Amino acid sequence: MKKVFFSIIIGLSMLAHANAFEGDAKAGKTKAATCAGCHGTNGIGIMGSYPNIAGQHADYIVKQLKAFKAGTDRSDPVMSPMAAALSEQDMADVAAYFASFGRDGSAPAGAETAATDNDAAATPAQVTRAPAKAAYVANAASGKALYEHGDTTRGITACIDCHGKEGNSQVLINPNLSAQHPEYIEKQLKAFKAETRHNASMNQISGNLSDEDIANLGAYFKDPAAVGEVKASAAKVVVKSFTGDVAEGKIKSATCAACHGADGNALVAMYPSLAGQSEAYLVKQITDFKTGTRQDPVMAGMVAALSADDIQNISAYFASQTLNPAIAESNERGKSLYLSGNAKAGITACVACHSISGKGMDKAGFPAVAGQSATYLKSQLEKFRTKARTNDTNSMMQNIALKLTKKDIEAVANYMASLK
Repeated sequence: MKKVFFSIIIGLSMLAHANAFEGDAKAGKTKAATCAGCHGTNGIGIMGSYPNIAGQHADYIVKQLKAFKAGTDRSDPVMSPMAAALSEQDMADVAAYFASFGRDGSAPAGAETAATDNDAAATPAQVTRAPAKAAYVANAASGKALYEHGDTTRGITACIDCHGKEGNSQVLINPNLSAQHPEYIEKQLKAFKAETRHNASMNQISGNLSDEDIANLGAYFKDPAAVGEVKASAAKVVVKSFTGDVAEGKIKSATCAACHGADGNALVAMYPSLAGQSEAYLVKQITDFKTGTRQDPVMAGMVAALSADDIQNISAYFASQTLNPAIAESNERGKSLYLSGNAKAGITACVACHSISGKGMDKAGFPAVAGQSATYLKSQLEKFRTKARTNDTNSMMQNIALKLTKKDIEAVANYMASLK
């Protein structure tokens, strides 16, 4: 969670296409009647294990309904059959209805909403929460510190970057956590940790959380405003470990220096810098060049004679080096696409996989893009768009790049290059 919980809802499930249907809150009120049994007539869950969806981003609600309907990334014995009968328009309408409420289940002042004077404003059920362990008392301050600062020594990124200050997400495909039942937050974090709920980013982040961490985060969300200012834990030196032999990789990488630099920092903008890139990602790309899954006339010849050990060692060497970020200027168009995508165009936010800092997600197989040459980034997005490059998992990058205009590609490439 260092600067990522954002997106968090990040991963394969996050890469589902954004909702292209305009929702009708009034129509959604009728269609949402069956939802009231668990989520209340105004989106306030009737007990702690049911989420509050009042005031939630409509895009996020639609995304989760689609996931339940597809049954691949998220399943539930109650929600899955409920979602199965919904059309995309139904989902958009139901989402618009619940999004029309305030986070506390109230109708926005002065605005016409799907609620009427006869709709009783439900209040969250009072549920006694059992501690994660009998001997452990959850600490809200520790939960806030983890939420706002993460823990780099354990590979936990700060949740605030995806879910916003006090849980008020500014990214439409990432859920608001404010006014959510703490019990529900804990339940979902445990599901991500156990990988019974699938999202590449959240699975990776939650996998590093202890039961105490999860209890602390839940305690923080009982009343975020009640917790004072907190500081990050004292920084510790993080020693990276690699599968490959770094020393052997340095020797084997001699022929790579002409294009990628002796330390993995390319001197020519058209070539990618490999320094600091994920070892696993580098192994995949070199292997793909060798097998022809990713095609390039120069790289194919360079890697043809490499053994599996050579590839692992070279990857470890470059992963162990420090990146010298490219010089680039940020821009608002690129920033908007990177952080929020474009719902109408069906463009998913880049932050979902590459993290808010652009450092990628090693375990999920998503590469770092921060500080990479804008020239190289543009060339790869163009290749994905034209299907000249097709070695992305489940065609995720191809599907996204296909919807990008040339101006979009230039803007988002420059923004990614500007990240440090």
